[in-house]
Amino acid sequence: MIEDEDRAADDTSPPAANDNGNGDARVRINAAVLTIARLIGRQMAQEAFERLEAANNNDAPERCED
Repeated sequence: MIEDEDRAADDTSPPAANDNGNGDARVRINAAVLTIARLIGRQMAQEAFERLEAANNNDAPERCED
């Protein structure tokens, strides 16, 4: 591993042609992906909870007193 660190420090090759120098793009993309994953997870959990509630609905029916 030390060789890799030394090689990375001595790397003077030019950046890749598709490197636009936008280093924080990866951070923003990761944050967006995590936000979307959390939202999807919440939706899935809510739907699973609703199915569980519907399957366990053993309550007596409510009476309408007219």
